[in-house]
Amino acid sequence: MLRARKAGAVAVSSLAATVLLGCGADQAAQQDPGAAETSATSNTSAAPGSTTGSAPSAEGTTEPAVTVPEQLKFTSTTLEGTEFSGESLAGKPAVLWFWAPWCPKCRAEAPTVAKTASANAGEVTFLGVAAQDSVDKMKEFVGKYGLGGFTHLQDTGAEVWGRFEVTYQPAYAFIGADGSVEVVKNQLSESELTERVGRLAGA
Repeated sequence: MLRARKAGAVAVSSLAATVLLGCGADQAAQQDPGAAETSATSNTSAAPGSTTGSAPSAEGTTEPAVTVPEQLKFTSTTLEGTEFSGESLAGKPAVLWFWAPWCPKCRAEAPTVAKTASANAGEVTFLGVAAQDSVDKMKEFVGKYGLGGFTHLQDTGAEVWGRFEVTYQPAYAFIGADGSVEVVKNQLSESELTERVGRLAGA
């Protein structure tokens, strides 16, 4: 009789252990409901190479994407001999002035360009793009007409001119902060230049 009771106790213990083992996974899920959810969603990350929008800034905001016009995708050299990237102008209002040292119209409007660039410093970036002559002549022109207040490129091969389809001077390219590009292929009076630059600054 005693032996039968012991056998029965062993059977009940074995059955309880089996039940506990079978419910282990369900109990873990009940104790930590987030565990199953994490497992189910951990494989939803973007595939390699895909884009998910602009990265958040340190403050948690999203920075808007900067539009780079095709014309600004160039590198050139300044009159001082340093490398210049056209893409550095993207996302901000800018004026490119195309000129040549020997050009009478460029000489006539140089003081106006210098004055307008100075008046809008910090709001609109001016960039001179010189071609059709030697670098020494370009430097002489900048010094003579007080144009040292902004950067000038030595576009001796007219590569930058070509990107904006400029074939004669003077000419301008007005670049909006939104990536818009307007090329004007003629001389501008002081009032015309001031009005155009004002629109860029206020946009």
